[in-house]
Amino acid sequence: MDRVSGIIHLDWAHKRRIYGKGVGVAVVDTGIVPHPDFVYRRNRILAFHDVIRRRRECYDDSGHGTHVAGILAGSGAASSGKYTGVAPEASLICVKVLNRKGNGNIADVLKGFQWVLENKERYRIRILNISVGTAVDKDYSEDSALVKGVNELWDAGIVVVAAAGNNGPLPQSIGSPGNSRKVITVGASDDDVLVEMDGGKIKDYSSRGPTKECIKKPDIVVPGSNIVSCSCRGGYTIKSGTSMATPVVSGAVALLLSRYPEMTPREVKLHLKARAVDLGMPHGRQGWGLLDIERLLSY
Repeated sequence: MDRVSGIIHLDWAHKRRIYGKGVGVAVVDTGIVPHPDFVYRRNRILAFHDVIRRRRECYDDSGHGTHVAGILAGSGAASSGKYTGVAPEASLICVKVLNRKGNGNIADVLKGFQWVLENKERYRIRILNISVGTAVDKDYSEDSALVKGVNELWDAGIVVVAAAGNNGPLPQSIGSPGNSRKVITVGASDDDVLVEMDGGKIKDYSSRGPTKECIKKPDIVVPGSNIVSCSCRGGYTIKSGTSMATPVVSGAVALLLSRYPEMTPREVKLHLKARAVDLGMPHGRQGWGLLDIERLLSY
C-alpha cells in the first residue's frame, strides 16, 4: 500500500503546491533519524529534544517516531517521490519521550509537553502530534495530568492531534490523551483488514468511543493499516495502527494552516468536522467521518 493511498484528494493539494511550508509540527514520540526525506537539500528537523537520555544528536532507537514523522512530512527524496508525506515542506520539532520499546512514563511525556510550550514561538510550533497513549485499563480521566497537559497546549494555541489507540473494537476503548474533549482524536478508517501489530495479527483494532466520561470520540478517521513510511535504518518500512493515522491528520492540518495561518485550534477542529465525509457508521467508530483534503482546504 502506498503511504498516502486512501487519503482523499491529497494529490489535489500537492498539485497546487500546498505542502505545509513554514508550519512547525512537534512530534512527541521515540525520536527521529536524519532520513533523506527530512534532510535532503534542506534540513527540516528544526530541533531535537531528548527527555530520556539527554542526547543532543537526533536518534530513534525504536523507529516509531521516524515512521510517524515520515507520514506527516516526508519529502519522498529516498524513493524518487513515490512515498511522499502529507505535508512534505512542514518543519519538524521532535521530542523523544519514549524508549526503544515505545514505552515511557507520564512524567517524561509531561516534560516533553512543557519543552514544546517553552519553545513554541522559537520554532513556530502550530501543531503537536502524539501517536502514543495509555491502556484503557488504567484510570486517566479528564482530571489526569496527561489530559491536563494536552489541554494546556491546546489553550496555548497549539493544535493537538492524538491517536485514539489500538484497543478496539469495544466501546469506551479510547486511550489517553485521546480522551480529552479538546484535542483532535484520530481513528483508523481501514482497520477491517488483518494487520501485523505487536508481534501478532489483528483487525478491528481502532479504539471506539465514547470515552468513559461519555465524550463523543474519535473525532475523525483516516487510513492507518499497512502504511509505508521512513525507516530509522534508511529506506522505508510498513507499520499499522492509529499511530499511523494520526500524522495523516497532523499533516492535513499543516496544509490547512499554511494556507490559512490565522486559524485557531478551535476553528481548525470545527473545519475538520464540517468537511469530513460521512461513512454512515456510528460515531463511536467513524467520528465525524473520513478526512477529505480538497474539502478541507477549499475554505
